[in-house]
Amino acid sequence: MENCVFCQTDLDGEQEVVFENDTCMFLQKEQRILTGSGLIVPKAHKETVFDLSEDEWADTQSLMLEVKQWMDVTYKPDGYNIGWNSGAAGGQHIFHAHMHIIPRFAEESYAGKGIRHWLKQESNRRIT
Repeated sequence: MENCVFCQTDLDGEQEVVFENDTCMFLQKEQRILTGSGLIVPKAHKETVFDLSEDEWADTQSLMLEVKQWMDVTYKPDGYNIGWNSGAAGGQHIFHAHMHIIPRFAEESYAGKGIRHWLKQESNRRIT
């Protein structure tokens, strides 16, 4: 796709391909806030996680395990957040599927909150 940052050959000059396999790549760029965070991205343009093929799912899992092993040695995190945003209301800003892998450390201000934390916040209640 022409305007997709992940479909550009040079990946906008900021992203570095750290690992890749047949259908996916693990990208990182310098992070100001959560150092070590990165993305697993299918090489073919797929708008959301729901558009991935079986091969892309299998390659995503394989790459995720490889990345975790590398992060365990490189960053030595206390935990991880791993997730997808899908659709604008789901927080997706780049409409090329990508899975976030975020190494987490006990001393961070939101350590221990996880994805479920936001489900329990009264301020996040849907207005129906």
